[in-house]
Amino acid sequence: MCTTVDSEEIIILSDDDDDDDDDKDCENDLSCLIVEVEDVKKTDCVSASTALDEDLVVTFYRRAEVLPHARFDCPVHPFTATDCQTGTPVADNQRICDQCFCYVCDKLASKCAMWCHSGVCHCNSHKRSPFWNNLRNDALLGGLQHFNLTLSEVDSHLRHAEAMLQTFRQELSARFSSFVKGNTLQEIGLSQLNAHGLVHNYTPVYEFVSSFLNKADQQDSRAAAIMHLGAAQLFLRHYQITGAFVLQTPMCNVAEAKIVLMQRVIASVQRQMVMADYTAEFLRKLQDFYKRLYFPAEFRNFRNSLCVRPWDDVLLVSVLKGQNVSGVRKDKGKKDILFEQISVVLLRTELLQRQRRYRELCRYLRVVQTNDASLLRQQQDLIPFFMCMHGDFMSGLTSLFPSVNAPASRLSPQSFLFYLHMFETATAPKLIVIQPAQLNCSDAKWEPIEGAVPLKRAELVKFALRVQRCCYAVYTDSQCWSGLLKIVSTHRGSLTALSAPSPQFLHEAGQAVNFILLDKKSSNLQIPRFFLEVYPDQALLLLVTGALGLRIRDAALSPVVPVLKTFQDNQWAVTWLCNSLSSSEERLKAFIQELTQEMESIADGGKLFPFLRSIVATLSAGTSSPLAVDGDSLLQNQLASLVAHPSSWQNCGP
Repeated sequence: MCTTVDSEEIIILSDDDDDDDDDKDCENDLSCLIVEVEDVKKTDCVSASTALDEDLVVTFYRRAEVLPHARFDCPVHPFTATDCQTGTPVADNQRICDQCFCYVCDKLASKCAMWCHSGVCHCNSHKRSPFWNNLRNDALLGGLQHFNLTLSEVDSHLRHAEAMLQTFRQELSARFSSFVKGNTLQEIGLSQLNAHGLVHNYTPVYEFVSSFLNKADQQDSRAAAIMHLGAAQLFLRHYQITGAFVLQTPMCNVAEAKIVLMQRVIASVQRQMVMADYTAEFLRKLQDFYKRLYFPAEFRNFRNSLCVRPWDDVLLVSVLKGQNVSGVRKDKGKKDILFEQISVVLLRTELLQRQRRYRELCRYLRVVQTNDASLLRQQQDLIPFFMCMHGDFMSGLTSLFPSVNAPASRLSPQSFLFYLHMFETATAPKLIVIQPAQLNCSDAKWEPIEGAVPLKRAELVKFALRVQRCCYAVYTDSQCWSGLLKIVSTHRGSLTALSAPSPQFLHEAGQAVNFILLDKKSSNLQIPRFFLEVYPDQALLLLVTGALGLRIRDAALSPVVPVLKTFQDNQWAVTWLCNSLSSSEERLKAFIQELTQEMESIADGGKLFPFLRSIVATLSAGTSSPLAVDGDSLLQNQLASLVAHPSSWQNCGP
């Protein structure tokens, strides 16, 4: 039974009510259903309760609404499929309903200008025909079809890029035509008597292309790559026109201008390939498009510029994870070598730093091969820094002193001071480093390195003295000596000076220091454990002071006043230094003269002059060398044991 009430509701009651459910509430009774009427059309029908079978009764129905669809899927008008009929409509293919869409234009069929146009009848189009599929791709993808993109890959950014390329193509054609036509001397303001001919200046074309590339750089990453490569496809076909007069402007020559533009295109697309989150499929399509470009003879070096491995490349992934330490992989009998252009190496270095993947970056730099060995060496010299940024100072130290071609030998004085401060404080500036020189001139704030622990004072001194052994620039630099002496002149974490050790220790320390510094049997520098037992901080200060004494005896150190100033609160150490210098009388006199001349050149010495004069007086007195040691001293006996048994060096060190 079906009844319509005034409240625009329909109450449907089935005729199979169960008497056993009379005691249930009405709202829980499934035999009672109230349906709100929403725009019921006159064509909607309410049927009588006609039993189709014992269990099913149709009480109400209405026609389903037709959703938007392609013409060949229309449920109202039948469609006759043909392969490539374009002359006239086939059968009733031109008939449409309100929701029919043109398959080619992807818009309502009623708005398609080519629906029944003779020769291009879109009403016959359907998805099962390669002909109509290609026509659809041409219409919807436009220039993007040259990149072999599918409609599912095209978003609003790429559609906007394609529209900009279409406009650029038209305007560029007009500007190049103007270039080919040329200008008279009078038109460019260079009129000369009895001079005839045309001037062909490519500069306006170059500036127009550059302006378009600037706009491309502001787009989405995928759109930017498409626009750069699309522009390259067009300007690569430009050619030089020889005129009677040649302008001397930078970009008036086509060949030179195209090289500059192409370098910019490659740099931008390479950056997008490395930095952007491209799928391997999209990356491959960009590379395939680039390979199909027309390259004149002078552009042959650019042919392989976009051979960039995706981040999920098997060999690259295995190297980053540490599973491949050679950078070589055999695939089906072919050898695959991790070789990348230096520009790509620099981009990967930048990105891995931004992602704080320092250990993976070190693995990559150790094995990658490139076309510029010099720049790669600079990147590899940063491996110790990257290991330290990972929080592994000991691995960073090891990376500074390999057995061959040590990066420590190429440190600048500024880089040495950078590492010295980083090892002492376990902090580093927050910056992206591409060249070692950037470590020297950063104003970035120094922040703690996650997971890093400052080096012990003895390890810090060993690092500094090892660098001085292999790096002449650090050995001869006054600031490096001052920086190291400032560290060892106080207790760790304190600004107080070191108390003077016993006279016996000072007397015995000379031989121990020389034994440590002059030992050439090992490439590593060893500090005997017993040397640090009684006066550990004072012993390290004397060790560095002894190294300074060897440096002064070797050659002049200038300026020397800042170095000596670090001893101002530890005058017992400077007295010890003066005694060590007295072993070479000729060099001692020269040093006194150098110090005196430098003191005279200081405009305002202030409180420093009395201290410096006391040093000169001590040096002039020519006190005896500390190398004469009491034969019964404990320190001397331990040194004698080390000389007799070199293998005991393995027990040295803090």
